[in-house]
Amino acid sequence: MAAERQMPAILGIRIEFIIFAITLIGVAVFHHKTMYVALTGLAVILITKYVFTDFSLTEHIVGSTTKEGEWRILLNLLGLLFGFAILAEHFKESRFPDILPNYLPSGWKGGLVLLFIIMVLSSFLDNIAAAMIGGTIALVVFKGKVHVGFLAAIVAASNAGGAGSVVGDTTTTLMWIDGVDPLDVLHAFVASIAAFAIFGFVGAIQQDRYNPIVDSETKGIKVDWGRILIVFIILVCTITTNWLLDFPAIGVWIGIFIGALFRKTPWKEMKHVWMGTVFLMALVTCASLMPVDELPPASAWTAFSLGFISAVFDNIPLTKLCLEQGGYDWGVLAYAVGFGGSMIWFGSSAGVALSNLYPEAKNTVNYISKGWHIIVAYVFGFFVLLYTIGWHPHAPHKEQAPQDETEIQNE
Repeated sequence: MAAERQMPAILGIRIEFIIFAITLIGVAVFHHKTMYVALTGLAVILITKYVFTDFSLTEHIVGSTTKEGEWRILLNLLGLLFGFAILAEHFKESRFPDILPNYLPSGWKGGLVLLFIIMVLSSFLDNIAAAMIGGTIALVVFKGKVHVGFLAAIVAASNAGGAGSVVGDTTTTLMWIDGVDPLDVLHAFVASIAAFAIFGFVGAIQQDRYNPIVDSETKGIKVDWGRILIVFIILVCTITTNWLLDFPAIGVWIGIFIGALFRKTPWKEMKHVWMGTVFLMALVTCASLMPVDELPPASAWTAFSLGFISAVFDNIPLTKLCLEQGGYDWGVLAYAVGFGGSMIWFGSSAGVALSNLYPEAKNTVNYISKGWHIIVAYVFGFFVLLYTIGWHPHAPHKEQAPQDETEIQNE
């Protein structure tokens, strides 16, 4: 029997990890060419896999009898990023954002209220949708001049809102599907609210000093309520298919095609976001190819560390590993892997989607230096949660099922 081929390592580190790390550095440095960097990194990793191992890309994507493929995640990302770009343009063309400056508070409080609205929206919508809606509103109420620190706060708000809700983020939805009780992630909102007290206020003040909200003349502005209805239909369909099928992208496109029956669909928006979409799909695929077969023992400190890892490593495979391992406080983990991705623009799908509207957010150094308050907020929120609610790990929730099945067979 032929020996299984092994991937070479440098100083004990497998070579695909090194290639992935170089790819991430390239994304940070060459922020105007992120798609090309991600695709190059993916190509090199795939070539390395084929040369040194018995890797099958088809099996990795489609799956096998023993392993679920990545096709569902990638297809969802593709549908959501393109679909929510169309949703955002419908919302913008409705002219509803044009009248908002007269209803939001003046000064920094207006930005704070907007961020809070985004966080609330994300608790029952996909975080990409919340970020795109919030980014579209900001584009209008701030006349196109949005501070990078405020953009980081929009990403953080969209991720904070989804952390405690099983319908608000892909990671929490994964937990729910895998058998975690929705009530067991609810306390993540304690950390989200604490974090909001940092990034919400700092981001709003940054934006107010950069370019404040100015009341606009609303006479003659006619809101297209038909387009608002389309936005509503898309969101309802998204929530429904996420709940029933674990496939929110299907709902997005059902809503878009229903809307096409009575309003012209802004298909041109797909041209503006395709590069960002390809970039994220390439990066997620790179992350899924990493041989992360185990994590350190489950603990509060492991969860805390995973928050920082989520800023550069796709949080979906991390969440899968944690579910298989068990022993986590699911609310603490949900906040860590959900909010942690906000610390870098490509750390979450919401950040990548928003960067399609605001290319300046793709400057990683700029994003971190002006969005520094996201890192502070993450740490503050985590320890507020830890010291108010505590760490209450759950036993691996899959252990009981096999035992029960064995007992049934024995009977």
